[in-house]
Amino acid sequence: MPNELPSWADTPTRAAIVDFVERVTTGPDAVPAAERVAVFDNDGTLWTEKPMPTQLHYIVEQWKAQAEADPSLAERQPYTAAVTGDYAWLGGAIDKHYTGDDSDLKILIGALVGITAGMSVDDYAASVSEFYETAKHLTLGTPYADAVYAPMVELLRYLEAHGFTVYIVSGGERDFMRPMTEQYYGIPPERVVGSALGLAYDADSGDVRYTAGLDFFDDGPEKPVRIWSRIGRRPLIAGGNSNGDQPMLDFARAGGGLALLVHHDDDGGGDPPYDRGAERALGEASDRGYTVVSVKHDWSRIHPEG
Repeated sequence: MPNELPSWADTPTRAAIVDFVERVTTGPDAVPAAERVAVFDNDGTLWTEKPMPTQLHYIVEQWKAQAEADPSLAERQPYTAAVTGDYAWLGGAIDKHYTGDDSDLKILIGALVGITAGMSVDDYAASVSEFYETAKHLTLGTPYADAVYAPMVELLRYLEAHGFTVYIVSGGERDFMRPMTEQYYGIPPERVVGSALGLAYDADSGDVRYTAGLDFFDDGPEKPVRIWSRIGRRPLIAGGNSNGDQPMLDFARAGGGLALLVHHDDDGGGDPPYDRGAERALGEASDRGYTVVSVKHDWSRIHPEG
């Protein structure tokens, strides 16, 4: 077995990944390098997403500041949850989305766009970069740079070493991810595809600024659409961890590709074991040809310093 994936246990899952990569990069079935495209979800796939996604942590801090300036905001969600530290309500809004209930997610998005409306993209990037420099993961207590999944980062490098171009395709907001993806994952900002807030050019200042609206939410069936519109190729490998990633995984599988589904069945890395939001994907994995990656059995360590 090759040594490029040291944090992966010697299991059939690892063998399936290596066998697929060798088949599509060498011999009679080799795919041209230009067509070797791999796409990966971010939250819960490349790094931890519990007790709530990292962007939600950033947003909560902004909502707290807004509620301090206007105490009346604290009387309604999501500001109430932000001020009281009710992470269960905030994380539950995301979980409900993956079960088809977007009632709380709409509340979150409505408050989200209020944070950035009128802000320039440069000022937002600076604010997000400062957050990444100072914030600590809510349960691990480590910088977010140490909350990445070491086996998945190794997989990105392994794929690149075999001629793949790797993209992040996430339901997370694109411009929140861009300031950190190169440092944390080695993925440049132009290869980050995610949900997007509305943008408009301000001719007076020469800046691009955010509008008070969401352009699109990059989840579920939107993911293959964004992959095609941004990349123009069907991915040969796709990786995700939730029901919302299924269309992206199916998009890869329909072209004979490899679909990886991360299953959080271990409590050793900051994320408690959980299936919520992934029940359908896990239940259909065998029929749809997904390769399930067990955190408990397929990874020998979880985080870089683990």
